[in-house]
Amino acid sequence: MSTTTDRGPAQGSSYRAVLGSPHVARLLGGTLIGRLPTGMAPIAILLLVRAEHGPLALAGLLGALYGLTSAVGQPLLGRLVDRHGQAQVLLPATLVATAAFLALPCTGPVRHPVIAALTVLVAGLSTPPLEAGLRALWPHLLPDAGRRRTALSLDSSTQGLVFVAGPLLATGFAAGSGAVSAMVATAALGLLGTGLVVTARPSRTWRPTEFTGEVHWTGPLRVPGLRVLFAALIGTGVALGAVNVLALSAAERHHAGWLAGVMPAALSIGSMLGGLAYGRHAWPGAPSRHLVAASVGFAAGWLPLLPDPVPAVAVLGAVLPGTFLAPLLTASFLTVDRLAPYGESTEAFAWLIACIGVGQAAGTALASLAATAGPLLVAAVPLAGAAFALWLLHRFNDRLSA
Repeated sequence: MSTTTDRGPAQGSSYRAVLGSPHVARLLGGTLIGRLPTGMAPIAILLLVRAEHGPLALAGLLGALYGLTSAVGQPLLGRLVDRHGQAQVLLPATLVATAAFLALPCTGPVRHPVIAALTVLVAGLSTPPLEAGLRALWPHLLPDAGRRRTALSLDSSTQGLVFVAGPLLATGFAAGSGAVSAMVATAALGLLGTGLVVTARPSRTWRPTEFTGEVHWTGPLRVPGLRVLFAALIGTGVALGAVNVLALSAAERHHAGWLAGVMPAALSIGSMLGGLAYGRHAWPGAPSRHLVAASVGFAAGWLPLLPDPVPAVAVLGAVLPGTFLAPLLTASFLTVDRLAPYGESTEAFAWLIACIGVGQAAGTALASLAATAGPLLVAAVPLAGAAFALWLLHRFNDRLSA
């Protein structure tokens, strides 16, 4: 748990100063590259199945399986990192995931769907907790609270690039060299990014905290404030998971195919802009208050999409909740940094990521079911998820301030 204060502006906490700090640019870039499979794999799996003339239902199920298992595996691998070190866990996990990605085309997903599902399961569960590992490194890389806040804002605002660049890269490789090449590129980029991280001195020399007693089996979940935060972030994940379905539904109704990709990208761009703006200043109040304020904006941002606006307005409307997303995530990271039990920070951050991922899977499923009932109900799914998060964070804010 961090012992530094988060109040007041810090000298030299600009983005240039943070990126100029030793190892920061390499670790941030390596983490982004290493996480590209998270954005590439679902599309690459879909393209692989369709290239074999398999049904869309099978492709969707395999893609969803990857997304769910990649989220579920994060806390377990995060706990292993906290016990054994980063390089000792991240590299083997990446090698297993890489082997699974390369093996998937050989399984013949359409002819052998069970074997393909097991291979996808291994790839997902082996997704290295790079994002959680980077957040555990920030206090060591940047002891100054102001620089750390700026780094977390930069971190959270750039992570959305994974879900913009990932699908574009997967479709680009598939269009140029076939669906198998997209899967090979997914494996290669994951290995490259993890290699950049684990060969950097801070990750290579990071050592877990020595425990004098037994760790509770629930890990960070035994902290009431973290349970509240993680439950709220499931609601945030529901909103994010519903976006793709909402965009696709709107694209079909308005006969604007481009909207299916541009609308989620607009959300990510809004998140980047909001995160960069949030990180430029030391805002008054504790991170727990920032959580509530950002949640208000995130929930209210979905309201303009309820009346099924025309495509141009829908794109601008998607930017609005995005501007509050990165500040919400940054405040969440700072809260975890404060509340995580000593020596369990990687697992705590991994739980945060896992809960968002589980929420995304639920949001996609709920929005898909709602799509049959009309556009209003589809647009209500992200609003409901964001409102649930806001209610929890406001109702139990005292636990987050502990």
